[in-house]
Amino acid sequence: MGDTSVTDVDIVVIGAGPAGSAAAMTAVSRGARVALIDKARFPRHKLCGGLITGRCADHLRDVFDQGIDEPLFETRDTFQFFMEAEHLADLTDAPPALLTMRWDFDHALFQRAIKDGAMDYSGRRIATLDLKAAEVTLDTADTLTFRCLIGADGVRSCVAAALYGESFEPAKIGFALEIEETERPPSPDAPIRVDFAAADWGYGWSFPKRHGTTIGVGGLHLENPDMKARLQNYLTLLGTGAEAKVKGHFLPFGDFRNRPGEGNILLAGDAAGFVDPITGEGIGYAIQSGALAGLAAADAVAEGVPMSAFNRYRPSTRQIRTSLRCAWLLRPLMFAKPLRPFFASAFQTSRTLKADYMALLAGQTEYPQLLRRAALRLPNALLRFCVRKLNLSKQSAGDKRPDPS
Repeated sequence: MGDTSVTDVDIVVIGAGPAGSAAAMTAVSRGARVALIDKARFPRHKLCGGLITGRCADHLRDVFDQGIDEPLFETRDTFQFFMEAEHLADLTDAPPALLTMRWDFDHALFQRAIKDGAMDYSGRRIATLDLKAAEVTLDTADTLTFRCLIGADGVRSCVAAALYGESFEPAKIGFALEIEETERPPSPDAPIRVDFAAADWGYGWSFPKRHGTTIGVGGLHLENPDMKARLQNYLTLLGTGAEAKVKGHFLPFGDFRNRPGEGNILLAGDAAGFVDPITGEGIGYAIQSGALAGLAAADAVAEGVPMSAFNRYRPSTRQIRTSLRCAWLLRPLMFAKPLRPFFASAFQTSRTLKADYMALLAGQTEYPQLLRRAALRLPNALLRFCVRKLNLSKQSAGDKRPDPS
């Protein structure tokens, strides 16, 4: 592929992360000729906490036939939760969580897609993208013509920008900063730590792994103009990472596209905004939506109607979009400043709330079910919180009364 050329393929996939690799591998399995493009060569660095939820593990098995093997994953089964440095809970009997390094994880999925037959165009940047002409020209001057295009190129998607004029809506985008602390490898029993409100409308995280600890803060971008200070405060709180290199990126943390594409152009993963607006996890949705996009595009091409790809794809993403919409409705209960005392108190005292949160991470429940349960429980929980605050207020007032003697 060193010479300048024009290559005709059925499907071009831009972005070779989990969404793109899932799309390419699925389309290839349906008989499509697929070109998989990424500006980076793999393995490559990727800012991400690397927490693999149960939902993601299920999609790994279903799409890639990938089990949870030792080289790629490690298991942690203890958790600590804080809110503004106040200790909320220690959990030692929760469903175990999986952790991975994206350097290795993404590389493994990419290699699988190429091994199965996707054409490797990694290390190539997009020079021009012409949706009407159905052509992609690379920085090597090579041109690919396509029948369907899948944009799996992340939050700064050039495909989304070509469709809608911008990759994301600035007023709704999230932002995260992160370090890899490798100076002090964590102990085997080090807990996963989550600090709610370490950033406004977001949280901080400390994820111990085999060779180091991934530490970061993330939240809504407009609510955190001081995100660097937020990260430094969090590192100071943890007593680590002062000299580590800081990485940052935007995150579609709370916004998704209800119409992730048009005609023969589809968006998957972060490019479609398919990221959990509470946990910030997007790998599971990336794999799921990538596979659905690959299936829709391949079937549309096979039947000779590539422009029908989006009408096949969008209904198949209904479950993802419904779940994200329900999560968006629940998010203020966790992140809105006026409700922080209520959430902290409920998380401290309610076994059910903690169990629901951990069941979500384990893939044992989804947001529509959590929203229904929250609607049933919320009135009583608010009443108990108000009564408790009133009693504490009366007790405090009594303690301040002068001694009549």
